Amino acid sequence: MAKSSWAAFPHDAKAFAYAGDALKKAWPKLHAGDCEPFPDAKHTAALIKAAGKAAPKGMDANALAEALQDAWRSFHAGDFKAAFEAGEALGPVGASVATKAIGIHATYLVDNDAEKLKRFEQAAKLAEAAIKALPDEANSHYRHAFALGRYSQGLSIAKALKDGIAGKVRTSLDTALSLAPKHAEAHTAMAIYHGEIINKIGAMIGGLTYGAKASEAEKHIKEALKLTPASPIANIEHGNLLMLLHGDKKEDAAAAAYEKAAGCKPLDAMEALDAAYAKSELE
Repeated sequence: MAKSSWAAFPHDAKAFAYAGDALKKAWPKLHAGDCEPFPDAKHTAALIKAAGKAAPKGMDANALAEALQDAWRSFHAGDFKAAFEAGEALGPVGASVATKAIGIHATYLVDNDAEKLKRFEQAAKLAEAAIKALPDEANSHYRHAFALGRYSQGLSIAKALKDGIAGKVRTSLDTALSLAPKHAEAHTAMAIYHGEIINKIGAMIGGLTYGAKASEAEKHIKEALKLTPASPIANIEHGNLLMLLHGDKKEDAAAAAYEKAAGCKPLDAMEALDAAYAKSELE
């Protein structure tokens, strides 16, 4: 990918540099939303064993732990290009950080719609390889659902449904939640899955064809907010869900959810972008 195509993180990232042991200390808060396990040598040894031939060649658990921690440091500090490239170079064991980096960057820092779609497609392919190599990692499935979900939002809903994307998103989210029941971001995504289908094709057809239910959407967003009340994205998507299900009738409640998101104290570059987006939507 051309160097110029990675727009820089537009805010001050000084507070998001998690050098040395600071990363491990902050990890539970940084990853409350996605349940990503901390990549210490014990976890990376398990990843290498599980990935088998798909594991990076000539890398032991300690070297992989160091490489993954550095990739995540880059991600949290807003150097999405470095995080993506470092993760991609590690193959399926680096797919979680690579897909998150390219996905968040494309969501907020790529203006060109065709380029956005291309990147979400690329993220989905990386996640597919991770599902094959590491099927027991919840984020192999969640990143796949995230990438496909964002990709489908760039298409017409008719095309996304015709291409069977909704079914793939649902399957990946179901699997992620069965592996990690407290995965707040997967709960959020599941809420939006139900909400978008009902919004686009109606409750009756949405329910009969895709099992989409307003009550399920509300249950999942409630769980996400319970797990991560201070997460900007959970609050943004709560606002989005209210608009999807109720339209103007819930405009004030949606605005309040956005205000809450805008007021969250970001812990890293992603949350800073989420909060800035919420602010811009309120102006």
